[in-house]
Amino acid sequence: MLLTGCAATPLGYLEGSGSRSATILQSLGWGFTAISCVVVIVIAGLIGVGIWRGRVRAAAEASDVGREAGGVKAIYWGVGLSIPVLIGMAVWTFLSVQALAVPSSSPTLAVSIIGHRWWWEIRYQSPLYPADIVTTANELVIPTGVPVRVDLGSADVIHDFWVPKLGPKMDMVPGRTNHTWLQADREGTYRGQCAEFCGLQHGHMGFVVHALSPKAFDVWVTRQRQPALVAGPSPAALSLFEVKCAACHTVRGTTAAGIYGPDLTHVGGRTTLAAAMTPNTPDNLNRWLGDTQGVKPGAEMPQIDLSRVQRGQLVNWLETLK
Repeated sequence: MLLTGCAATPLGYLEGSGSRSATILQSLGWGFTAISCVVVIVIAGLIGVGIWRGRVRAAAEASDVGREAGGVKAIYWGVGLSIPVLIGMAVWTFLSVQALAVPSSSPTLAVSIIGHRWWWEIRYQSPLYPADIVTTANELVIPTGVPVRVDLGSADVIHDFWVPKLGPKMDMVPGRTNHTWLQADREGTYRGQCAEFCGLQHGHMGFVVHALSPKAFDVWVTRQRQPALVAGPSPAALSLFEVKCAACHTVRGTTAAGIYGPDLTHVGGRTTLAAAMTPNTPDNLNRWLGDTQGVKPGAEMPQIDLSRVQRGQLVNWLETLK
């Protein structure tokens, strides 16, 4: 348990982002880990003492079988010590959950995240311009130093949104919107993961959170509101995309307006592919287009019939969408 929570691992919860929510969870994790270690050591010690005393007694006494009368006292001690510890842990957990329920200040940014098998749809909505929605996928970008409200839903089965270094888990239930919040006080990239088994590719339903300075975030969101730069090195690629991919994907600034798959308007600027499964490189994108079911068996994206030349055209064009 201690090793799985190590700070160096991407999903480790023992080192947070420095924010209030992360500090609360980090304290709870370290505290419960320490208590668990003490309990294991005490129990192991008592078992060792019991075994030793039993052997000494067996060697000293006759072999007659009699009733053991000393165990009741040990039970009294065990129950007497355990109850205060368990009550203390329950109170600590209750206070932590209560503190995590409300951020220190009102969030100024709201993000809607919809879970799909097996990717994440992320939508930013401006409070000043409700119709001005920025849609992206699998990479959540937030400003540092402020809480961000996250509205969570699901398009198919139950998923669970979890960024261990930033905040608590929250279920994503079809037909229901749950709310949580995140805050990162240090710039960086934090790994997130679906924490509710949701099917064959549950283990590959990851995402990343990029925490940027407020100024860098403003630059990013302004760029995201713009349509894609469609003038790539191969104009034929745009026509190919509109024929082969537009039924499921959107690229703003083109006629592609599908809503079944991720919005690809700025896919070239993302760092990962296939829900954080692999780095976004031309080689990996080519492999994804050429053998989608081989890379991620069970993915909703069907295998598209593309020649090697056509894949190269699409890869070159998609990588320009930044």
